[in-house]
Amino acid sequence: MATIDPPAVIGRRPAPLRIHDPATDELVAEVAQADDHAASRALRELAEAAPRWRDRPAGDRAAGLRAWSRALAEHEEELARLVTRETGRPLREALAGVRAGVEGAAQYAELGLGHRGRRLLGDPDADDVMEPRALGVALVLLPWNDPIALAASQLAACLVTGNVVLVKPSERAPLAVAWAVDLLPEALRPAVRLLQGDGRLGARLVADPAVDVVLHTGAIETGQAIAATSARHLRRTILELGGNDPLVVDGDVDPGWAAAQAASGAFANAGQLCTAVERIVVHRRVAGPFLEHLVRRAEALRPGPPEDRRTTLGPLVDQRHRAMVHGHVQGALASGAVARTGGVVPDGPGCFYPPTVLTEVRPEMAVWATETFGPVAPVIVVDDVEEGLALAAEGRHGLAATVLTNSDRTAREAARRLDVGTLKINAVFGGAPAGAAEPRRHSGLGTGFGPELLDELTSWRVVHRCAAATR
Repeated sequence: MATIDPPAVIGRRPAPLRIHDPATDELVAEVAQADDHAASRALRELAEAAPRWRDRPAGDRAAGLRAWSRALAEHEEELARLVTRETGRPLREALAGVRAGVEGAAQYAELGLGHRGRRLLGDPDADDVMEPRALGVALVLLPWNDPIALAASQLAACLVTGNVVLVKPSERAPLAVAWAVDLLPEALRPAVRLLQGDGRLGARLVADPAVDVVLHTGAIETGQAIAATSARHLRRTILELGGNDPLVVDGDVDPGWAAAQAASGAFANAGQLCTAVERIVVHRRVAGPFLEHLVRRAEALRPGPPEDRRTTLGPLVDQRHRAMVHGHVQGALASGAVARTGGVVPDGPGCFYPPTVLTEVRPEMAVWATETFGPVAPVIVVDDVEEGLALAAEGRHGLAATVLTNSDRTAREAARRLDVGTLKINAVFGGAPAGAAEPRRHSGLGTGFGPELLDELTSWRVVHRCAAATR
């Protein structure tokens, strides 16, 4: 067990964060929480640094981010192992997340240099330009399920646009982010502070008027509270609040292939992904073989130590989260759903949960209506794809959706009816790396990725310049 005192944490709270390995229940670290004095000092230092950082040449900011990307790449294995220790994510997947962060930092270093304003056509004797300007102090509130990918990308986007950054990792995953911030080159350090703490610290930071923009990835209820507080400050807020993503399987596709897509979407990282498949609608024509293939794929997954590269199913992040996931499953079973596989908490240490396939599911069940965020695949069988699209379109979420079909007509109808930020046809995962999507409804606000994130992190100013009068 180690005691971690992350960079830029000044002061301590009586109870440190206790980080347990979700595969073994072993205590990994105790992390000092920042107190109110630490929060006030960090915000004051950032406010003082903001004008100088904003006025740094864009090329200097980009060069610092390239150096940080290289440093992250040099330590990708160690960072991935730390993510695995604190979240239980299998090492292969954790390494992919770290590499996504490496690429994100490098990408925004280049995108920032191309983020420019435009000249306006006005009086020929005057110059009129629109120029982007940094907002000021950015508060980045990170999730636990993919901490390095989000930290590196969002910090890089903030920094390259001239903003200074206060980052608070999730209290469930503070270690790898602290190390990643500690790898910042000297040129970037004046513009970044890191504070560790739980939701109470997050709420205190969101309420501070010194914060100019908030980026949050997490639960809907937390996002709603952040949005309400930010509204009182008339402050820009960028939120990704999770999804309850549907997968619609048409009757004209190969059921084995469709089951492989469904298993990947529902069980990757034990279902702990914002864009995981949370509910499945399958055409009756292929439902039988589809379910047989899906059950076989679920039962073929190999739980085990996340550091073992043969492991294909890691644990859930902690006991509290496992209890919530199991509660959704038990509630569905009590209301008439059938577990084709899984649904039983295993014996032994850790927070493991078996891949679970549920049939006879109804839309009012919590396992269907809300985000379970675990390795659970609830299935509803429909008689036609139009009924399936209507069912997929229901609910308060609007992050992403997937449709598997050989019909161009069905693909076009899906694009018309599914109001989500990302619509995927015939592929659960994938897509161009620079894509930007804006969540709909309760899944969030603003564009959190791609070149468009740079627009979210700046304000537009018009400069009208005329020649001075001569004597």
